[in-house]
Amino acid sequence: MTDLETVKTVVKALDSKKAGNIRVLKIGDLTILANYFVIAEGSSNTQVKALADEVDFQMGQLGVEPKNMSGTQGATWITIDYIDVVVHVFYKETREFYDLERLWQDGEEINIEEFLK
Repeated sequence: MTDLETVKTVVKALDSKKAGNIRVLKIGDLTILANYFVIAEGSSNTQVKALADEVDFQMGQLGVEPKNMSGTQGATWITIDYIDVVVHVFYKETREFYDLERLWQDGEEINIEEFLK
């Protein structure tokens, strides 16, 4: 599975559960951490957990398991690490506080409209 196929699956899974403000940043030229960050938010801890669970489920259906998943206890910031694609699902206020988009502003934002067709 290519990185972009992973990103597409993740974006569609997040969208299917009504994630807010889904953004994809291409950061592979800036760091060795990952090639892409997918960032989204939920309006409650319950929705944040449901969003992360849906991503994990949809990727699992394709035989892809995360290298790591953290933050599920508090469900204010859950990360799901697929090695080259890292998914960040935030509670809205937590996302505003950490502001990953500002920290990674040199990354290239990918238009997700193509993924949602």
